[in-house]
Amino acid sequence: MKKAVETIQLNHGSGGKLMHELIDKLFLGYLGKVAENKGDSAVLNLPAAQLAFTTDSYVVDPIFFPGGNIGKLAVCGTVNDLAVAGAKPLWLSAGFIIEEGFPMSDLEDIVKSMAEEAKAAGVIIVTGDTKVVEKGKADKLFINTAGIGNLRDGNTDISTGKRIKPGDVVIINGTVGDHSIAVLGARQSYGFSTALHSDCASLNGLIIQVLNQEDIHFMRDATRGGLATVLCEMSREQNIGIEIKENDIPVKEEVKGICELLGFDPLYLANEGKVVLVVDKDAAPVIVKELQKHPLGKESRIIGEITKDHQGDVVLNTSIGGRRLIKMLSGEQLPRIC
Repeated sequence: MKKAVETIQLNHGSGGKLMHELIDKLFLGYLGKVAENKGDSAVLNLPAAQLAFTTDSYVVDPIFFPGGNIGKLAVCGTVNDLAVAGAKPLWLSAGFIIEEGFPMSDLEDIVKSMAEEAKAAGVIIVTGDTKVVEKGKADKLFINTAGIGNLRDGNTDISTGKRIKPGDVVIINGTVGDHSIAVLGARQSYGFSTALHSDCASLNGLIIQVLNQEDIHFMRDATRGGLATVLCEMSREQNIGIEIKENDIPVKEEVKGICELLGFDPLYLANEGKVVLVVDKDAAPVIVKELQKHPLGKESRIIGEITKDHQGDVVLNTSIGGRRLIKMLSGEQLPRIC
């Protein structure tokens, strides 16, 4: 006789016996640090320093993709938001909105991956919440995470871009577009398969290798909207000119091919393991070398510079010798990508 598949029921979100069993056996089983306090709030011993605080929600489709799943993505995304702000990520929360009928085994795999990624990143998931909605009222599983990190005085301006000046150079730690294409390949509706894996990864270990250098003037992770959006936001917010070189931007050949087939621009594709840095030109070679020592930064390179010209605009020097204005993405290129 075929064994029945255990699934999430509405009663798992009712506050009763089934909900407590789900929390105790599954969530606390993997995210055990929460067990120290089962109240509605975590009690934290805050260091005597400034704090960075962030929150994000994850609705990626499909929830499992090459290189990760929605749980790993949720941890990495929040850790990275703190890290690029110049903070040391410390604590996360995790809220789950689960559709009735969702397989328990899939939920276990997702929670297990969250625990593994949190441990690897050196953060603790200290509080959480679970809600279950009727079948058809959600799409399998949504996750919200929030994070708190310790921010030292010297890093408070890194996320603002206030320290950027003409002559600075732009660095990225590797190939762009991998995450978007890996997720698209997992969506059968697009009709192609790929061996590409998402670049989903926690970047705090990479960033800490260069974080204490005063020559880093700006950092941001290139997620939704990709590299182009980060640069456009930076140029507009700081009223600076940016020039980048197409030949210097690392893009895998498979990503290029699929983009040409589907009409996408890899500069606008989402990433989940890429950080854009603006640094002092004289310090750039040393910073690139330090980044390249880390597994997530082996392909780090300089891709452009800050200029006094065309303030508020980003210009791409193309591989065929032309110049192209990079504009802010209009509309949603790829929905449900993170």
